[in-house]
Amino acid sequence: MKSDPLQELLQDVAAGRLSVAEATAKLRYETLAFARLDHARTRRTGLPEVVWGPGKTAEQIALILERLQPHNPVSVATRVEAPLFDQVAARLPGIRYYPQARLCALFNPALGERHLPGCVGVVSAGTADGPVAEEAALIVELLGSARVVRLWDVGVAGIHRLLDNLELLGQADVLIVVAGMEGALASVVGGLVEVPVIAVPTSVGYGAHFGGLAPLLAMLNSCAAGIGVVNIDNGFGAAMLAIQILRSAGRLQAATGTPPSQSDPAG
Repeated sequence: MKSDPLQELLQDVAAGRLSVAEATAKLRYETLAFARLDHARTRRTGLPEVVWGPGKTAEQIALILERLQPHNPVSVATRVEAPLFDQVAARLPGIRYYPQARLCALFNPALGERHLPGCVGVVSAGTADGPVAEEAALIVELLGSARVVRLWDVGVAGIHRLLDNLELLGQADVLIVVAGMEGALASVVGGLVEVPVIAVPTSVGYGAHFGGLAPLLAMLNSCAAGIGVVNIDNGFGAAMLAIQILRSAGRLQAATGTPPSQSDPAG
């Protein structure tokens, strides 16, 4: 049976093998041979440490997730390809994989989740943008425990597909818009809604698209107000920002007793 690092730490304090100051330092971060795990990040920022998969071995990912698990309801590694996940899963029974988003998650049912108020809408321009969009949607669901509505393949080449779904857009308190090619979808959505829009350019496109630079610049130069832009293919970063927006809304709601308003896409 695997030991619980937190329980071991408390036992060391109770037995006098560690001082309170030493235990506090260990709760802040844990030193491994190849990493320093920031266990205090959730208390400090409201968001847990998340593992970046590329460049790490299966052994490293498995050990990091195992050590993060006692401190978080869900511990996540991103951009983990299927063959690498198979090796991680052999070391961590019970870990879950989401192949489209290339995410793996280790759950700790003993820790209660804090469900954030509100809803995040994730909108993708094309099917090829799906992996980045699904990464964003799953991060919101896993780490924010927030409701997500998905709207796929509604790019500007067939804009009637987007206009037919304005009611769905209206359910969201924050929108994440994922688009490659020329990246125009973020500007269109930004002109239809009254909630924050987080634009995610993707590396999907032809030569002059420059691997995502063209939609990145288009989104940064959008004439629609209220749009923020994250890095190319950064669905994870967009999701974390959306979670923080919902958390801030929850704090305001708690302070004022006023529920957050829902957007009216036709307004």
